[in-house]
Amino acid sequence: MHIAEVIKYEGDNTTFIWKHPCEDFNSLTQLIVHESQEAIFFMNGQALDLFGAGRYTLETQNIPLIGKVLNRATDDKTPFHCEVYFINKTEQMAIKWGTDSRVQYIEPTYKFPISIGASGEMSLRAEDSRKLLLKLVGTENDLSQQKLVGFFRAFLMTRIKTYIAQVVKTNAINIFEIDENLTVFSEAIKKLLIDDFADYGVALEKFFVTTIVKPDGDPQYEKFKELHFRQYADIVEAKLRQQTDLIYAQTEAQKLIIDSQAQATKRAQEGYTYQQERGFDVAEKVAENEAVGQFTNMGVGLGTMAGVGGAVAGMVGGTMKEAVNETATPRIQKCTNCGALLAAGAKFCPECGTKVIAVCPKCGTTVNGAKFCPECGEKL
Repeated sequence: MHIAEVIKYEGDNTTFIWKHPCEDFNSLTQLIVHESQEAIFFMNGQALDLFGAGRYTLETQNIPLIGKVLNRATDDKTPFHCEVYFINKTEQMAIKWGTDSRVQYIEPTYKFPISIGASGEMSLRAEDSRKLLLKLVGTENDLSQQKLVGFFRAFLMTRIKTYIAQVVKTNAINIFEIDENLTVFSEAIKKLLIDDFADYGVALEKFFVTTIVKPDGDPQYEKFKELHFRQYADIVEAKLRQQTDLIYAQTEAQKLIIDSQAQATKRAQEGYTYQQERGFDVAEKVAENEAVGQFTNMGVGLGTMAGVGGAVAGMVGGTMKEAVNETATPRIQKCTNCGALLAAGAKFCPECGTKVIAVCPKCGTTVNGAKFCPECGEKL
C-alpha cells in the first residue's frame, strides 16, 4: 500500500460523472480538481465533502503500517472505506433526441387531426453535483452522455410529446408554417423542460427542434395543404394587383402633371394666359355658328361673351356686339341726293323730297324692290 496517492480526473469530456479507480486510500492522499470540475469525497458510504477547483489533502483514517495490522482482522480489507467521484460541469452539446412515435393533436387552424414526429439536439450541464450523483449514478462507476440520455429516454418521450401538443395549441402554430416558427417552438418547449431536468440536478442549456416529420401523402393532410397554399396565392395575387393599380395611378398622375407643365410652358412662350385660352375656345365656337340666336344652344349667355377678359375676350365681345346690332337693328340710310338721314321705312327724303332708293341694310347694295339682296342674300 502506498503511503499517499494522487487522485485526479482521468475521464473524457463526454462524461458527466467519473469515479476514480483508487479506493480506500491513506490519509495525506492528494486530491486535484481542475476548473469546470467538482469532486465528492465519500467516506464509509456517506458523501462528506464537495470540492471545487484546487488541491486538497484527504483525511481517511487509513494510516500506513497501523492500517495493515487492523486489516488482518477484516481479511486485509480496511474498515474505513473511501472513494472519490469527479463531476464534469462543462456544457455538453450536440446531444441528440427524437420522438419514438408520432404526436397526435388537432391542427389549430383548420381543426383536423394530425400526427407529426420531431427530433433535434440539446446541450446539458451538471448543475447540482450531489443531487445528480445520488439520484442517477448511485454505485455506478460513471455517467456518460449515452447513459444519461438512456436514463432520460422515457422521461423525455413523455414530456416532449406532451409539450409539443401544448405549444402548438397555445401559440396556434399552423402545421404548414411550423418550419418558419422552429425558433419559437424550440424556446417554448425548452422553458417547459427546464424544471424537469433540474429535478435531477441537470441544467438544460439549449434545446433545438431541428426537424418536424409531417404526414406527407395523407389524403386529408394534402387536401388542407392545397387549401392553405391556394389561399396564400390568392392573397399574394391581390397584393400584386393592388400594387400594379397604384403604380398605374401614379403614372397617370405624373402624365397629367407633365402635360399641365407643358401647356403652361407653351402659354408662356406664346404670350397668353389660361383665361385668354378659354376666350379662344369661345371665339372658335362663335365662329362655327351662323347666328347669334344659336349661342343659347351652346350654353353661353350674351353677358358671358361680353365679359370675357383680356385682349381675346374684348375681340370676341366686340364681334358679339356687332352681330347683335346688325341682326336686331337695320342700317340707317341716307338720301342719295342731299345726304340727309332717312327714317326707317321712309319713301321720300324729308329735306329735298327725292324718292328713296331701297338699299340692302347689311351691305348697302341697291335692291330696287327685291325681297333678297343680290349681293349678300340678306332678307329685306
